[in-house]
Amino acid sequence: MTNFTFGQKETVTYKTVADNFEADYNSGNFEAIFANFSSEMQTALPLDKTKDFLSGLKLQAGKITKREFVKYEQTYASYKTTFERGLFAVNISIDNNSKINGLFIKLFKADNLPKLQRNITKLILPFNEEWIVVWGGDTKELNYHVDNEAQRNAFDFIITDEKGKSFKTNGKTNEDYYAFGKEVIAPCNGEVVLVVDGVKDNMPGTLNPIYVPGNTVIIKTANNEYLFFAHFKQHSIVVKQGQKVTQGQLLGLCGNSGNSSEPHLHFHIQNVEDINIATGVKCYFDIIQVNGQTKNDYSPIQKDKIKNIK
Repeated sequence: MTNFTFGQKETVTYKTVADNFEADYNSGNFEAIFANFSSEMQTALPLDKTKDFLSGLKLQAGKITKREFVKYEQTYASYKTTFERGLFAVNISIDNNSKINGLFIKLFKADNLPKLQRNITKLILPFNEEWIVVWGGDTKELNYHVDNEAQRNAFDFIITDEKGKSFKTNGKTNEDYYAFGKEVIAPCNGEVVLVVDGVKDNMPGTLNPIYVPGNTVIIKTANNEYLFFAHFKQHSIVVKQGQKVTQGQLLGLCGNSGNSSEPHLHFHIQNVEDINIATGVKCYFDIIQVNGQTKNDYSPIQKDKIKNIK
């Protein structure tokens, strides 16, 4: 493929091809899209594979509702494309005959999103009592979240007993887990910008991958940091979208909703509200107790036993 650069303005030819692609995609006319592929593209992506790819995309993301030209990347015109269930970059390349010879779709990442290295706002831990860090830290061994752009600095917290067990008897019910129903509190002052509260709690050992975070609260701080809390107990969230909250205020109760196998709290900070395009921000807590010792401006890691200092 020839490598060249356009001026950063959509050409009429590209607009026509992109308009036709959008119309054919939304109507399910995948044969028409295939017919507009170059011969090389048709060889690389035969009709059956084209149909499988586009039908799978439509099933997961829905129809295209809005498309905006962003820039050219080598031979590709890149479009910020809003689908019914997600925001994606749709990149289309065409040859000299106005045939599509390249098609690449990925989650949209804007170059001008704010990049935050760590939190500025002083935070307390989002719970009372002593909890333990199951996942937390900067390496994959300590924190499986590191491969996810938005969640790469996330924590998963549970409560255990002196034997290291997270449940009292056999762990077959949510109520058997020490963390289930415990209060989740606001680490700082802020504004609630998102609440999801209708997702059922899972039976321990099962997962709900349909809405991964489960019942959710997002708080925006005065420094434009977005605090993300996931897996609340169904119908336990007591704050509303648009509400101002103060540090230590009750948000809801720890649950087992979403992509969660046992009751726990997932917490991370991101640079924008939308988790689909966000970048994770490393989280430091102001003054906390870690394994019995006082720590200032500390980011917990796996196996740390932590609690607030009152």
